[in-house]
Amino acid sequence: MNRTLTLLTALGAGLALAPFAAAQAPAAPAAAAPAPVAMDAKIALVNFEQVVLASNEGQVVTANTQKKFEPKKNEIEKLAADVDGLKKQASAPAITDEAKAKLLREIDTKEKELNHQAEDAQTAYNAEWQEGLAGVAQKIAGTMKKYAADSGFTLLLDVSSQQSNVLWAVPSTDISQAVVDLYNKQSGIAAPPPPSPSAAKPAAPKPATPKPPVK
Repeated sequence: MNRTLTLLTALGAGLALAPFAAAQAPAAPAAAAPAPVAMDAKIALVNFEQVVLASNEGQVVTANTQKKFEPKKNEIEKLAADVDGLKKQASAPAITDEAKAKLLREIDTKEKELNHQAEDAQTAYNAEWQEGLAGVAQKIAGTMKKYAADSGFTLLLDVSSQQSNVLWAVPSTDISQAVVDLYNKQSGIAAPPPPSPSAAKPAAPKPATPKPPVK
C-alpha cells in the first residue's frame, strides 16, 4: 500500500513523467525569469489515490484482477482447509504417537506449501493490479489538472498520504468526487456490477498495509 500510495501520488503530481520529458525535450535558450506577480490563491484538495480507486475504470481493473485470481484463491483456501483437517486429526484423543508424528510431518509440509503459494499469489495479484491502476492514474492525472485549471484553482494539494500537512479544510475545497465524475463521463466506462461475496477478497491474505493499486 505504501508503494501504491507513493506511485499514485507521483503520477498525480506528474513526477512519474518528469525524467522522460527531460530526456526528450530539446535544450531551451536561456531566458530571463518572469517577474513574480501577486495573485489571490484559490486552493483545492484531492485524494488522488481514492479518485483512482473510485473511478469506474479503477473499479473495473480491480474486479477483473480479482476474477482472474479467483481460481488460485479457491485453490489456496482448499489447501488451508486440508491443513485444518489434518490438525484436527492430530489432536484426536485416541491417536497413537506414531500416527500423530506422521500427521505433524505432513502438516508441516502442507503449511510450508500453503504459505509459499499464498505469498506468490499475493505478489502476482498486487503486481497485476498495480500495473492496471498505474495506467488509469496517468489518464486521471490529466483530467484532474485540467479540471483544477478550468475551475480557476491556483494550487492543488494531494491529501492521499497519511503524512499530509493538511490538518483541516472546508469540505467544498475537496474536488475528488468532481474529478471522479468528470473522468467517468469522459471515459465512457460503466461501473462493474457488485462483486459476489466470494469474489470480494483478493487471491491471498491482504498485506499488512494495502489499498489496491500501483507499481
